[in-house]
Amino acid sequence: MRRDGMRAVVSGPATLANVRALLEEGRTQLKSGVRTIDLGGVTELDSSLLAVLLAWQREARAANVTLEVEGLPEGLATIARLYGVEEFVSGSAPRR
Repeated sequence: MRRDGMRAVVSGPATLANVRALLEEGRTQLKSGVRTIDLGGVTELDSSLLAVLLAWQREARAANVTLEVEGLPEGLATIARLYGVEEFVSGSAPRR
């Protein structure tokens, strides 16, 4: 994850193998003012990324902050629809 102004850009794999580090890094970014998460650079994912996004959204809401998600991978959008939580992770059209 890298910082780009008020955005955090996630790149590379986002799977169970690295989800804990990604979760913590995102929390740190949120606390330091990030308001947009860009997932456009994610190369591999599983449902653990959905759990991370939901955790970040929960923390943002608790801090009275709106967190936008951009570049949502189509696979993640599909998982979110299946679980009925798409409104919590969407912010832009899914990337194909």
